[in-house]
Amino acid sequence: MDRREFLGTAVAGTSTAAYGAGTALPRRQYKPGIDLSIIAFGGIVVCHLEQEEANRRVAQAFDRGVNYFDCAPSYFDGEAEIKLGEALQPYRNKVFLAEKTTRRDAKGARQELEQTLKRFHTDHVDLYQFHAVGSMEDVDQILAPGGAAETFVAARKEGKVRHLGFSAHHAPAAIRLMDALELDSVLFPVNVNAWENGGFGPQILAKAKSKGMARMALKALAFGMWPKSLKEGDRKYPKCWYQPIDDREMARQALRFTLNQEITAAVPPGDERIFDLAVDLASAPLPTLTGAELAELKSKVATLDPVFHV
Repeated sequence: MDRREFLGTAVAGTSTAAYGAGTALPRRQYKPGIDLSIIAFGGIVVCHLEQEEANRRVAQAFDRGVNYFDCAPSYFDGEAEIKLGEALQPYRNKVFLAEKTTRRDAKGARQELEQTLKRFHTDHVDLYQFHAVGSMEDVDQILAPGGAAETFVAARKEGKVRHLGFSAHHAPAAIRLMDALELDSVLFPVNVNAWENGGFGPQILAKAKSKGMARMALKALAFGMWPKSLKEGDRKYPKCWYQPIDDREMARQALRFTLNQEITAAVPPGDERIFDLAVDLASAPLPTLTGAELAELKSKVATLDPVFHV
């Protein structure tokens, strides 16, 4: 599939009834037979909300076409899993649930997987990921005898996970892990500031394409790191460890950049206001940036340090 064909699937709808077919938000292929909404619902969105409000937000997202939900036990000490697990109960068999673990040993990864299954009232997750692979040491531990890779492979054979992947915070480690294991997808920063000004992202995309892996984007609406002069308590978006883009036109340009990089979907920042903005913007066409638009956007985001760089 070439770039034009890949991007064309964003407006083609879906034929996959198992994952909520026939809704408005565009979908792209994850694997044959599985099409995902181009915007994912991150579990941090429901953190610090009452359960009733979390339920309402999940229902609203599903009604708007979101069928890709991403979470991790480390998000606010399990609050994200507990609240999202409750809110997703009516929709569990109609959505694609992606989960993660930061545990690098087989025993720890197994414990977190079993806890995740209980919190989501389910017998499987659709995608299980090594969370935040950030160093060669992480890869060493994952691949070592008794490492987390053993749990991942065993859990797939048991049917407790359907697909395997990881989220990448370090480019050389990501490339090494993709070479070492047969994985289905990689979740990594496809962010205009990190990509254009930090040099982080293109090498992971190229490697994943060469391995036939699906590509999922993190940090599409990250402006950059919060200014060092700004105290944590003064941040407008306290659930975000970086400053998100909240200007509507700039956010639209940033999404246009990310969603035109041959990726399946983007996971926006965990603040509910930014998530709503992302869904609104992605429900309309997002054409490729012109050269002048890209230059303008690069200039704007260069005012803050990239969230990731080589």
